[in-house]
Amino acid sequence: MFLVPDKLEKGRPFPLGANWDGLGVNFAVFSANADAIDLCLFDATGRREVARLPLPQCDDDIWHGYLPHGAPGLVYGFRAHGPYEPRHGHRFNPAKLLLDPYAKGLIGQLRWTDSLFGYRLHSARTDLSIDRRDSAPAMPKAVVSDDHFAWEHDRRPRTPWQDTVIYEAHVKGLTKLFEEVQPPVRGTFAALCHPTIIEHFKRLGVTAIELMPVHAYLQDRSLIERGLSNYWGYNTLAFFAPEPRYLSNGSAHELRQAVRRLHAAGLEVILDVVYNHTCEGSELGPTLSWRGLDNASYYLLAEDRRHTVNDTGTGTR
Repeated sequence: MFLVPDKLEKGRPFPLGANWDGLGVNFAVFSANADAIDLCLFDATGRREVARLPLPQCDDDIWHGYLPHGAPGLVYGFRAHGPYEPRHGHRFNPAKLLLDPYAKGLIGQLRWTDSLFGYRLHSARTDLSIDRRDSAPAMPKAVVSDDHFAWEHDRRPRTPWQDTVIYEAHVKGLTKLFEEVQPPVRGTFAALCHPTIIEHFKRLGVTAIELMPVHAYLQDRSLIERGLSNYWGYNTLAFFAPEPRYLSNGSAHELRQAVRRLHAAGLEVILDVVYNHTCEGSELGPTLSWRGLDNASYYLLAEDRRHTVNDTGTGTR
C-alpha cells in the first residue's frame, strides 16, 4: 500500500461513494445526524485495519474527504460517531464497521457473530443496550473500483412499450444446468449472453430481460442456522455492487459486457431493485451500513422513534 497521509484533504461532496480520478480517491457519504465519520483503510485482504482518518468536511449533510494517491483496489469502510439513543432513532456506534452505501465492489464474506449487532444481543435491555466490540473482523469491506468501460458504442434497443415482451430471469437459475456453457461459467453474468441463450429469447419473441436482484445480498443468520439459503436475492447488502457469486472472473466488467452483448442482440435489460427494505431488518437487526450511518434518516421510523415501520412485512422500510 502507498504511504497513507496523516489526514485527508477536503475533497468534494459529489458524487457519493468512493470515486477515483486518476490521482486519488474522493470519498463522500450522507449522514444528517452524525457528529463525525471516519474512513477506515485495510490491507489488500481486508483483514487488517491500517489507518483511520476522519472525513474533514461536511456540506449539506454530505461528509467527504480526498485521499491523494488512492487507487482502485483500495479496501475501506466507515465508522460513524454520534449519539446512541434508540428512543430518539439514533444508533451510532463507532465500534461497528460500516459498508459504504455506494460501494461498487466488495471483498470478503460476512461472518455471522454477535459483534455485528449494535446492541448486546442477549441483554435484558435488548436494543437499548450497546455492544462495543469491533465488528470489522466479521464484515465484508468495500473496494474502490475503476469504472472506466467502453460504453460509447453501446446502443440501447429502445423497443416501443407496446411491442415490449419481458422475460423475468434469475442470473443463476437461467443457466446453472445449461450444458452448452462450461461449468465454471454457468449461473453467472457471463452466461447470460451465450449465443444459444440469446437465440432462445429471440425465438420466444422476447424483447427485454428483467433480471432478479443482481446486487450483493446477505444470507440471513436464521437461514444459515437451518442449513438454508436465500436464493432470490431480495435482501440487499449493497445496492451498487454486483453479487460476487454471479461473477465468474471476479470483475464487474463481466456484467457490463453481458449488458452490451444483450443490447447488441436487440434485447433490453431491466434490473429488479427493491429499495423499501435492506438486509439490516428491523431495529433488532445487525448494524452493517445504513443503520450505523444514520438510522433516523435512512429508515422510516414509528412515532416512538425506537421502532422501524414494517409495512412491507420484511422488517423495515
